Parts: sequence; structure tokens; C-alpha cells
Amino acid sequence: MPLLTIHDQPLPYVSRLPERPAGAVTLVVIHCTELPDLASARTYGEKALYDNGTGNSGHYYIDRDGAVYRYVPGTRIANHVRGHNRQSIGIELVNRGRYPHWWDSHHQQMTEPYTAAQIGALRALLARLRQDFPNLRQIAGHEDLDTALMPASDNPALEIRRKLDPGPLFPWAAVLDGSGLTRIGAGH
Repeated sequence: MPLLTIHDQPLPYVSRLPERPAGAVTLVVIHCTELPDLASARTYGEKALYDNGTGNSGHYYIDRDGAVYRYVPGTRIANHVRGHNRQSIGIELVNRGRYPHWWDSHHQQMTEPYTAAQIGALRALLARLRQDFPNLRQIAGHEDLDTALMPASDNPALEIRRKLDPGPLFPWAAVLDGSGLTRIGAGH
């Protein structure tokens, strides 16, 4: 396992996010940013979208070069996946996904592979999280937990999946191997 360095870069509103004990964390959710780069993801995460001044963000971000950034401590509840935030940690991998045509029915393929550096860093981060959060036993993709459909932007008569991340190019077998985590969610 490579040595893991985590760069702390708390979001401006992190103190407004509810606290929780480490024992409350049972699940890690894997996302991809569906944005061109880490800077775009940071800008999006800093946007206040809710009345309490918080926004949508994962806890950790892994750039294409394998650098790991913590935007929200795991002992705070981040807004990253509908219905599962209270017990989960969100990890975002920088990846274009469907950017910039997220909801267009003709652009639903995710074609950017994840880098070896990202996957190595993710495996090291998961091992660290297993040490820091004693009840962490499960893992899921965003697509496994948020299966909602929505009208396509180019043709509202067509429905598309709201979330497809981390997508078909995510190497689940390599990530799960030796992780001690069990994949849950739709079809698993």
C-alpha cells in the first residue's frame, strides 16, 4: 500500500455541517466529480445551496495524479448522496463523467478511465478509513444508491438516470480486493 498523504482543505461552511461520532460511519460511497478538474469540483463544493449555508460535497477528493484532499472531516455529515449522508463518507474521484452534457440522452456514456494513481490512492484511503471508523463495513457507488430517473434535457419524453457514477469504467474488483468492505445497493 502506498504511503497516504491527505491534504486538509476544509470547505468554508464545514463548521455548519452536523457532527457525528466516528462509530456512526458504516458506509463509504464512491462518486466521480463529472467535472473537468479538481478546481471546478472545489468551486462547486463551495457553493451554498441550503438555508443553513452549506452545499453539496464529498468528504475526500482524489485527483488524477493520486493526490488526496479532505474537504470535510469524516466526523461531520456532508451532503453527497440522497438518503445515506448520516452514516456515510463520500469519496469523489476527479473524472469528466458525462460533463458537460450530464442530462442529454445522447451523452450518457462515461468514457474517461480512472488512473492507476487514483485507484492506488483510493485503496490506501479506504484502508485508513477502516482504521479510523471502526464500524465501516460497506461500500457503494453513487449509482447503487441513487437510482432516480429524470427527464432528458434534449427530450423530456425520455428518462435518464440522474446518477451514473462512478460508472462502468470503475474497477470494482481491484478496489474491493482486500478492502474488508462489502458492496451494497441496487443489484449487489
